[in-house]
Amino acid sequence: MELDIPEFEGPLAQRGVGIIAPFDLALERELWRWAPLEVSLHLARTPYEPVPVSLEMAELVSERRHLVTATRDVLHVEPEVVAYLCTSGSFIKGIGYEKTLCDAICEAGAACAVTTSGALLEALHDLELTRISVITPYDEQLTKLLHSFLAEAGTEVVRSTHLGLGGGIWKVNYRTIAERIIAADSPDSEAIFVSCTNLPTYDLIAPLEQELGKPVLTANQLTIWACLGRMRLPMTGPGKWLRGVF
Repeated sequence: MELDIPEFEGPLAQRGVGIIAPFDLALERELWRWAPLEVSLHLARTPYEPVPVSLEMAELVSERRHLVTATRDVLHVEPEVVAYLCTSGSFIKGIGYEKTLCDAICEAGAACAVTTSGALLEALHDLELTRISVITPYDEQLTKLLHSFLAEAGTEVVRSTHLGLGGGIWKVNYRTIAERIIAADSPDSEAIFVSCTNLPTYDLIAPLEQELGKPVLTANQLTIWACLGRMRLPMTGPGKWLRGVF
């Protein structure tokens, strides 16, 4: 008996993105929600460090040697771009240091590199934003370093709020995050940036943009957006102001 089996060309051809994540990332599922069907995310993590979320932790997870090792760990699947998915680790020492992180990833063999804080600066430039509000889950010290990073880029922080968390950031519920975003808004703010790749935000962006009438930019959103831009793929997921920018 002959079976009438249709011919298949195989699965949808995949284009890879390498992701270097801090050891405590708990939002892989949120990352995948940003990726179109033809994009696969290949994750590598920095080594575990027994410290709370702090300046010390940001320094540890952004060490050059960790980024080089993690980049090499994902190169065998031929990603088109490698992203360092960490906001604090890429802003703590300013714009020059952010560039050295991208250089380290490329020197390790990546075709091109992105960091979360670098993606933020790209979005601010492309959307012509110079006055924003900021919400972070960090302590005051880390939050002020974000302010300094933005000031170096010519962006004024109009209003800011922080949660002061030393861990468990992925456990913060949507209601708390939404309330903080709304509280951080100001008539003088052109957009709101929600820092930290471990803070869940996906389902909040569209309704809050509708409510506030301005961009709500988040760490995971911007990182994947910058990667897709380098791959010449359209933005997916919520965030109407970013669609069509690349």
